[in-house]
Amino acid sequence: MSPTAEDRTAWVSAPSVDRSLGTKLLPSVLSLTAGSVDAIGFLGLGGLFTAHITGNLVILAAHFFSGESQLAPMLSVPVFIVIVSLTRVLASSLELRGWASLHPLLLLQFLLLVVFLVLCVAAGPRIDPNGTVEIVAGMLGVSAMAVQNALVRISIRGAPSTAVMTTNITVFSIDVGEIWLGKDAKRTALARARAKHTWPAIAGFVIGCALGAACEPAFGLQSLSLPTGFALLALVMGLVASLRSGVSQKSAHGATSSPTTRTDLTGAMRLALRSQMLGTSEVKPTQTDVTDKHG
Repeated sequence: MSPTAEDRTAWVSAPSVDRSLGTKLLPSVLSLTAGSVDAIGFLGLGGLFTAHITGNLVILAAHFFSGESQLAPMLSVPVFIVIVSLTRVLASSLELRGWASLHPLLLLQFLLLVVFLVLCVAAGPRIDPNGTVEIVAGMLGVSAMAVQNALVRISIRGAPSTAVMTTNITVFSIDVGEIWLGKDAKRTALARARAKHTWPAIAGFVIGCALGAACEPAFGLQSLSLPTGFALLALVMGLVASLRSGVSQKSAHGATSSPTTRTDLTGAMRLALRSQMLGTSEVKPTQTDVTDKHG
């Protein structure tokens, strides 16, 4: 890696989930997105889980051994894996160029959900889960959730999962037990801090599922506008978080570099003063000047 690239990646890093009110609320909004899109996709696309790949694995195994075949669940697993890998590559590329990855990944997720919504609405009220348009639309939904799952791990430090509730509920239950019964003060404090982040994600996903399950029977796949709206809200919150993170990290980077700048100025001022005292226009720098200038 070049010195310039190292210098850029030194101050471009993922914001902490505790950095601001926006980053604290962002996992909850993403959980609302995942819960609602998962429920709507399951009801409207013949049982396809867009955010719950574990469910698609179960459906895939059941269909395989029962002799049934649905293409969407079969495609969802490799599509999810490929998109997560590509998201990691994209995030690394952005960071090497000195750009925080949070806002671009949120934008990508939002755009995927927009196209998902457009295709589902264009397909009309009669949905064929094995139709070409429906399968493509479903894979776009899976891709959007793959990006979300990746960005939570890559772009927000300390954030809980916003789509895998089995892990969240397990961790939260263990932490509650530690808070109630634990005798180690440090472990109890760590469990309390972790639970503070986990329960809003669980609540957001449950509320999202309830909203999606209520909206899909009434509005069909047009109800995908609900998670798309949540994704837009997350995009705005991520933009604010990225801007604040970039400004603070650049300021810190500049403060770290300022002693060298002051040293260079001190050496130059010393040379100018000696030149005036001796009445000459050129004075050779001393070893002290060279040391001050180059560290």
